[in-house]
Amino acid sequence: MKELTKAEEQVMQVLWQIKQGFAADIIANFPEPKPAYNTMLTVVRILEKKGFVSHETFGKSNRYYPLVSKEQYSESFMQQFVRNYFDNSFKSMVSFFANNQDITLEELDDIRRMIDAVPQDDSPAKTEQL
Repeated sequence: MKELTKAEEQVMQVLWQIKQGFAADIIANFPEPKPAYNTMLTVVRILEKKGFVSHETFGKSNRYYPLVSKEQYSESFMQQFVRNYFDNSFKSMVSFFANNQDITLEELDDIRRMIDAVPQDDSPAKTEQL
């Protein structure tokens, strides 16, 4: 899956939030400063070409909706992030954040509980990453 630019991601965040909308709806849900109408439409057209967004036409207006869910994009983004910055090792990523950020013991305990709650998959690929 292709990575989104900052502008593309901002439009997708709005579409994921509102589920579908006309250009005016998308702009209305943007934080200040709101993008110009033509700028936002240009970004939406790029997202359509990339396969992230589609539309339904109503007269001369288009209602846009996401084709890629936030969860799908988040998973792809995180996999690429771990691959590019942590040599494809989730263990290295967690170690980095645990050692270099202000993570409290309570947060670490919460993370451990979440890991313990995940059903175990004994496949070699999963085991290697941990």
